[in-house]
Amino acid sequence: MFCAHLTNSRPVSPALRLRKGALSLMALLASSVVLAAQAPAPASAPPQSMRDRFMARIMGTGPSAWTPEQIATMGKLRDAAIADDYALTELRHLTDNIGPRLSGSPQAQQAVEYVAAEMKALGAEVTLEKTPVPHWVRGLETGALLSWKGQAPGTTQKIVLTALGGSVATPKDGLTTEVVVVNNWAELKTLAPGSVKGKILLFNKKFDKQLAAQEGGIYAYGDAVQYRAAAPIVGATVGAAAVLVRAVGGADYRIPHTGQTQYAPGIEKIPAAAVTAEDADLLANLASQGPVKMHLTLTPETLPDAQSFNVIADWKGTEHPEQFVVVSGHLDSWDLGTGAIDDGAGVVVSMQAIHLLSKLGIHPKRTVRFIAWMSEEEGSEGAATYMKEHASEFANHIGALESDLGAGHPDGVMYAGKPELGEWLQPVANALEPIGAQTFRSSPETGEDIDGLTQKGVPSFAPSQDGRFYFNYHHTPADTFDKVNPRELSENAAVMTVMAYALADSAQPAPR
Repeated sequence: MFCAHLTNSRPVSPALRLRKGALSLMALLASSVVLAAQAPAPASAPPQSMRDRFMARIMGTGPSAWTPEQIATMGKLRDAAIADDYALTELRHLTDNIGPRLSGSPQAQQAVEYVAAEMKALGAEVTLEKTPVPHWVRGLETGALLSWKGQAPGTTQKIVLTALGGSVATPKDGLTTEVVVVNNWAELKTLAPGSVKGKILLFNKKFDKQLAAQEGGIYAYGDAVQYRAAAPIVGATVGAAAVLVRAVGGADYRIPHTGQTQYAPGIEKIPAAAVTAEDADLLANLASQGPVKMHLTLTPETLPDAQSFNVIADWKGTEHPEQFVVVSGHLDSWDLGTGAIDDGAGVVVSMQAIHLLSKLGIHPKRTVRFIAWMSEEEGSEGAATYMKEHASEFANHIGALESDLGAGHPDGVMYAGKPELGEWLQPVANALEPIGAQTFRSSPETGEDIDGLTQKGVPSFAPSQDGRFYFNYHHTPADTFDKVNPRELSENAAVMTVMAYALADSAQPAPR
């Protein structure tokens, strides 16, 4: 997950909205049930008031886009997803056998071929969609403190760091210079002109772990990731020789956090790396006591763009095969770990949607289109290719799903589109209630790769997941298979499969 577009602004917490509305909602429900017991509602007019709409939900009355038989099929798909270990098996192979899948790497190509073969084996119609992708290679990365106040003679001190994606290299023999530490953009502005020139500039922006624990992490990430994205641009404008950023995540186990950084036309490109939270604190403490000199070596290379592929697999519809419901995750990953939660999990729960439709012999009215996106981490090149190649088909895209926030327990679904989508999807929410995934909420966006479709008016969706721990592992060496809870992975597969079937088999397309 890239997410460099996130900012400091954040919506009201869904939990807070629920707390504020809980008493009035409970009162409404109670009064509705009492009124229903005293006198049945007239059968003539469709529900109009809030109370009547609420009654339509809890009593199972009112119009629906699905028949009782279709709703029963949703239940079968849900239960099959929970009982089937297909997604877990596929994830283990992607992570343990194939490994990290950085765009342009041999592992990324192996993953493309593997997923395409798996989809063909299920009976889907598979296309490999060519897309150019960045080809950046990490190289060596070392850091060491050479001098500081209180230093024991003849010693150095190791700094644990990792190059940011797309970073340029230091000189071959490294860079030795003083470190300047600031906590944020505003603090940088208070420094005297020229005080950073030729030095290493560290942005020590802390990840808000309390906010992450309360609201799932995405807002804390948005606050901090802007420094990872823009630090080289800002640093170069004040004359820094290189920039460091504090790791963007919540786990303080001295592990660095990589991710794509940015450069701007006309501004010098300078090396950029992330340091662990512990080492950022160390540098800040020592720099507050006096000059700190550091040796930094980064040897990444940016090679010519490589050719890669989106993997597209169509489970053909019976009545409207020309209409598509996309179910997707991104196949590439960063190279420090093996990309289990970002985003192997999203790929395999989407694969499981096709697997279960095939296994149970279910053929919806519309085509369910699986997509394993390529190069989401380095700029969403695969998504850009899809938007270009399928521009004439957007009117026939009925819905799009993407899973790219790990594999935590899903409490429901986020949707972007018309407000009435929430009420229209209520029967689907009811079908997911047995696994605790019945909370459907509106969101301005649902996924990086499907954002273009969202902007074109296609209703889009994503599992609403427990993200309290996601940013402890995301983009770090700890993003490995063992971080995935098998039960919760199955719950996510259930959400993706039920949603894909519901959108593909509804009597009318989703409101847009």
